[in-house]
Amino acid sequence: MGPLECALRSLILPTRSDIRLVSEQFSQAPQKLSFYSWYGSARLFHFRVPPDTVLLHWLLQVSQSGGPMCSNVEITVYFRYGAPPVINPLGTSFPANTSVQPSFFVKMLQSNASINISHPAPGDWFVAAHLPPSSQKIEVKGFVPTCAYIFQPDMLVMRVVEVSILEPNVPLPQTLLSHPSYLKIFVPEYTQELRLELQGCASNGSLGCPVHLTVGSATLPSNFQKVLTCTGPAWVCHLLLPSPPWDRWLQVTAKSLAGPHVSVAFSAVVTLTACRPWIVNFKQLLQSSPNQSCNASTGLLSPSPGYQDLGRNIRVGGGPFCLVNYQVMREDMDVVSVHFRPMDRVSVLVHSGMPSVMRLYLNTGMDSGGSLTISLWANKSMISNNTLVMVCVNAASPFLLFNTSLNCTTAFFQGYSLSLSTSSRKAKLIIPYPETDNWYLSLQLVCPQSPEECEKAKVLIETTLYLVPCLDDCGPYGQCILLRRHGYLYAGCSCKAGWRGWSCTDNSTAQSTAQQRMATLLLTLSNLMFLAPITLSVYRCLLVEASIYAYTMFFSTFYHACDQPGEAVLCILNYDTLQYCDFLGSGVSIWVTILCMARLKAALKYVLLLLGTLVFAMSLQLDRRGAWNMMGPCLFAFVIMVTMWVYRCGHRRHCYPTSWQRWVFYLLPGISMAALAITIYTSMMTSDNYYYTHSIWHMLLAGSAAFLLPPRDKHVEPWACSQKFTCHYQICKNHREELYTVT
Repeated sequence: MGPLECALRSLILPTRSDIRLVSEQFSQAPQKLSFYSWYGSARLFHFRVPPDTVLLHWLLQVSQSGGPMCSNVEITVYFRYGAPPVINPLGTSFPANTSVQPSFFVKMLQSNASINISHPAPGDWFVAAHLPPSSQKIEVKGFVPTCAYIFQPDMLVMRVVEVSILEPNVPLPQTLLSHPSYLKIFVPEYTQELRLELQGCASNGSLGCPVHLTVGSATLPSNFQKVLTCTGPAWVCHLLLPSPPWDRWLQVTAKSLAGPHVSVAFSAVVTLTACRPWIVNFKQLLQSSPNQSCNASTGLLSPSPGYQDLGRNIRVGGGPFCLVNYQVMREDMDVVSVHFRPMDRVSVLVHSGMPSVMRLYLNTGMDSGGSLTISLWANKSMISNNTLVMVCVNAASPFLLFNTSLNCTTAFFQGYSLSLSTSSRKAKLIIPYPETDNWYLSLQLVCPQSPEECEKAKVLIETTLYLVPCLDDCGPYGQCILLRRHGYLYAGCSCKAGWRGWSCTDNSTAQSTAQQRMATLLLTLSNLMFLAPITLSVYRCLLVEASIYAYTMFFSTFYHACDQPGEAVLCILNYDTLQYCDFLGSGVSIWVTILCMARLKAALKYVLLLLGTLVFAMSLQLDRRGAWNMMGPCLFAFVIMVTMWVYRCGHRRHCYPTSWQRWVFYLLPGISMAALAITIYTSMMTSDNYYYTHSIWHMLLAGSAAFLLPPRDKHVEPWACSQKFTCHYQICKNHREELYTVT
């Protein structure tokens, strides 16, 4: 029996005794894990938990392929509700004003693991997995064993099909024996407070109330479920929830603590306290003050008498207002790019009577893959020395209790706190990957030292609210890349030039401008070493070889000028085109050098040269990073060369090449340089030393070509090919008949 069947059976067995529970299974296609270098290295899985789920079981399966050379590695798996997990395996710094919660994760080896979550929140759940941080060594594909680590999470849920609904102010009798009771409450919009109370609780005639209540749903990485244990008198068993989540169902689970055969009876009563909103919109402002002025420089409307009324404790229909609701317009700009602005294009008026609230609609399911940025600014002349503007940013429901607390905590969410004062008139908050929900911005004026100063004080706060894929587009040393998992889109920053971090703002390992310029100069000017084989080729009348070396020098120079991560960048063509031409030139240069050493007949040499170039072009198109795509044709050329040399040795009864000076001063140095170049290319390059080890590779490759090129034919004069361009006729020699003709 496999692990999935075992896990499914463990969920099904408990449901046989409770017909209200059913089990369901969800799975996704496995993905190959990668060593972590940036957020795109992590593999993301997106699941949806159905409503009324009481148990969530994650089954994590890992398989390995690649043979015995592959070692066991540690795999890190992250879980988060509502948005992709914000992870930081490299321990880098985040941008200023960024608020990040600790991630919930587990570490596992090549073995299966499982995680259970009771009463999970319905909706989007995300799982991300990756291998340990990647090493700095640059590995050449084909020279190291290819190890694949396949990860697949399966989600098994157990949900309730019969749930009792608690209506406000209507007692709901319940009897607990061996199975728990599952209840749910619908919390409408503008609910200020929820009170849940157990009445008439009795256990087989006793006065105690052995009931365990679980209110709310579990979320990760933070869990704000409320747990109430009622063991004392029934009249003290109640739960008060300020600012419960609006416009959704609230789960309640009641379990008996009296034992397996003892019944517990009670009545559950829920009371909701409604909140009266003062809704501010453009039409209302115009009607309240037709003569109000407009500031042309800022495009903001000045405060009107309608605003001034908000500072008083107005009662309409016998009930006071509890918040001022500023309607916000959502403007979709692009993928994971949204701007929010008040519909009347005015600043938000903040006073001490009640909080001013703005709702940000981030509940589409496609907004959690970016970064939410909130910027606030207050005019210095409008804030006195003893006043303070407190700001809370919450999901699901706004924070409304500024008069009693400033911790920004609602019933099931710990909000983000900001403040504005005379010393700090600007505030900014960045939330990477915000949860899928309605977000609320609450502002209120408080006077901790002298409350009487706040009675008539009012402050205009200018807001800038937007959602972007990447903060500041990852800056000058990063690239914002849009990632996709099936239909879900999210963004991440890929950093360069040694910069790191969520938005490429961590410069702890960054290259200075001088280092970047030095790297560019080394990688480009080292290609001038190809002038040596070019000159020798022209000198020995090897024009085809000279043209190939010139091609390689040109494209290698400009490819590395375009490949630089920092400021010293020059791209004369598309980056992919430059890279392809550089790789093609390097391979063909090696190919033509070996064929030239074989001293083949001209027709055969040029046929092989053309065929080899076509093979290189095809193989690089298939896999540009594959080492054997380049080494294969070169080894074939080497076999041709060795075969021709052995043939000449047998035919002449003498070692070929015949001169010991040729071996000592040319072939051995050239072979040594080529061997050292291959060693550096395959085993010594790292991300830190790339700019000088790869420069050495350039010089060794060009130097070996210069040493290994064969000498000119005895009957060919030096620079003979260049002399032919100045004449209108040439003297051709027939090697078979030893005759000269004029053409």
